[in-house]
Amino acid sequence: MKLTTRILGGAALITAIASTGFAASHLDPAAASAIKARQSHMQLYQHNLAALGNMAKGAVEYDADVASAHAADILALATMNQSGYWVPGTDSTALPDDTKASAAIWAEGSQIGAAAGGMVEAATAMNAAAGGGLESMQAAMGALGGACSTCHKGFRTR
Repeated sequence: MKLTTRILGGAALITAIASTGFAASHLDPAAASAIKARQSHMQLYQHNLAALGNMAKGAVEYDADVASAHAADILALATMNQSGYWVPGTDSTALPDDTKASAAIWAEGSQIGAAAGGMVEAATAMNAAAGGGLESMQAAMGALGGACSTCHKGFRTR
């Protein structure tokens, strides 16, 4: 009985590992690279926004130089050419296990460009405000968070 359980357990583990390998390898390398790049880009947004948010909430002491550096990074991310990240066919409908990007991004009449423009505007405002004092930075947080939410609510599936 124990030997049978071990054999079946081992077979299940091998099947799971093989299936995971297949799932990761089924993507076209260019599509996989595009998805990884945009997910990494979003993680950088999150890292910098979290640092500013922690200062704004008082969880971390406000530091004008640190706030300015994070705001500059967010602006650089917002204005970076991202066209290579957003390859048609790399949405969550086509690749549900690989991405949260909604097919609405690529749909006719999509407002993704306007949302991206809103992010640039909010990032520009934060870049100007971040080093000018805690209150100045806090005042810019709402628009920046709102710009993030606009994309997440309209163009992310989960």
